[in-house]
Amino acid sequence: MTNLPISNIVLATGFILVLIGFWGMLTQRHILRIIIGFSLIDTGIHIVIVSIGYVANRTAPIIDSALSRSEAPSRVIDPIPSALVVTAIVIGLSVTAVMLAYAIRLYESKKTFSIDAFTESIW
Repeated sequence: MTNLPISNIVLATGFILVLIGFWGMLTQRHILRIIIGFSLIDTGIHIVIVSIGYVANRTAPIIDSALSRSEAPSRVIDPIPSALVVTAIVIGLSVTAVMLAYAIRLYESKKTFSIDAFTESIW
């Protein structure tokens, strides 16, 4: 058996989460399950971005006595993917909170979470 790098395993896990989330969003008729599907897509995308930004045998971009300026370009990783993921987590949490608040309002109006009850809504 070949040894796969951990970044490939994490990348595959992220894509599987995205696919499960898409399946959940497209096949479910329950609003909360659709929101959970969205959260799975969001988490899967975060995992994919982190795994793409991972480089084996590299270090954090902190220049000190252990890492000189001359060898920094060849030994450090790019911190941008990690910073983007942290920002995306905060945005995803906010969007999920808004979706849940909207789901609560829909439940209060129709007393159900099924999207079939909202087909006659006028926008």
